[in-house]
Amino acid sequence: MSSLLPPAREGGGGRNAAGCLLSWLSNPVAIRLNLLFHVRFKKMRSTMSAAGVAVWLGTVVTILSRSHADRNVYPSAGVLFVHVLEREYFKGEFPPYPKSGDASNDPITFNTNLMGYPDRPGWLRYIQRTPHSDGVLYGSPTAEHVGKATVIEITAYNRRTFETARHNLVINVMATEEFPLPFQAEFYIKNMNVEEMLASEVLGDFLGAVKNVWQPERLNAINITSALDRGGRVPLPINNLKEGVYVMVGADVPFSSCLREVESPHNQLRCSQEMEPVISCDKKFRAQFHIDWCKISLVDINKVVPVYIPRPDPGTGILPEFAPYDPPSESLKSRDYFSDFLITLAVPSAVALVLFFILGYAMCCKREGVIQLVHHSSIQKSTKELRSMSKNREISWPLSTLPVFNPVSGEVVPPIHPDNYETTSMPLMQTQT
Repeated sequence: MSSLLPPAREGGGGRNAAGCLLSWLSNPVAIRLNLLFHVRFKKMRSTMSAAGVAVWLGTVVTILSRSHADRNVYPSAGVLFVHVLEREYFKGEFPPYPKSGDASNDPITFNTNLMGYPDRPGWLRYIQRTPHSDGVLYGSPTAEHVGKATVIEITAYNRRTFETARHNLVINVMATEEFPLPFQAEFYIKNMNVEEMLASEVLGDFLGAVKNVWQPERLNAINITSALDRGGRVPLPINNLKEGVYVMVGADVPFSSCLREVESPHNQLRCSQEMEPVISCDKKFRAQFHIDWCKISLVDINKVVPVYIPRPDPGTGILPEFAPYDPPSESLKSRDYFSDFLITLAVPSAVALVLFFILGYAMCCKREGVIQLVHHSSIQKSTKELRSMSKNREISWPLSTLPVFNPVSGEVVPPIHPDNYETTSMPLMQTQT
């Protein structure tokens, strides 16, 4: 595996409290705090016992050990860089689990950004599937980043205690004579997710299979991209479907005849008909990797004609490429919302009140309104009477079948028939005279 994928070299950043304390005390701010520490310590020695001083010193060392210590890595330009953010590494930064004897399985998430900026560099990507899995930083630096120290701020969040811990990752991109490898092939693997492919043993098995087919002297993984970043769809959670991943590898020798088989007219026809092409070396991958040979890409960079696309002028709304990020100020100017309150609530309320008085005057003070109110009241009484009659059919003639008021004068008209009048043969509605 070391010959196939050269690992990034790491250095610095010890985990013990002494290493963190020495590295932290090397900056000017820490020197001032160190002087203040000695002054306070001399005053406290005169008032505290030896045991109290020991406890206080242990607290200071614990606090300083949680300050971020830089960790240096040295990837090569044009070679895939993978850095795993291990949850076990950050668990020591948080308080112990409350129940003794139980294994700590706190959900921990990570946030990564370039120091001084809200996001990571364009070539560096990050993925963490669940809060109980490790995070992974991966990408492929180019020759433009050689000699430039890239400081990545890594913030770990404990979702149980809501505490945070921060560390710095210093990426020093090293130049290499092999960059770029002239022959590059990109494979699409259907049965893998990107975090599964980034595992060292899985990527090593894939590069071993490619080396067995290609037979190069130098072979490196150049880049890995999730199919979702290429416009792929999220698979349904059935039959253990995967998102798919694109893996680009580079070598120093031309492509083998097996890799060239996909360019034959017969296989091109089968790909146009959405059929799998016939590749003789597919069995060397099929045991672990399901490759879509119709999506393989073979590029000889010596034959690629560079196309220069002029970059448009960004405008005033886009930050310069290397300008510092200046977030908005935390102190915002106070704003008076009283006028907004008057416009939102007072004006509609005043309009509704005026309409209410106009409607009340029209209904209660006008003659037509009074007649309508009396008519409405009589309709309500008749409705109640009809509902009561539905329960008992042997009651007297209902008053609702007779005119109850004069529509012109508004006066109530007495019943035409006496109470002992036979009403069985009388029609339901009588003609008004």
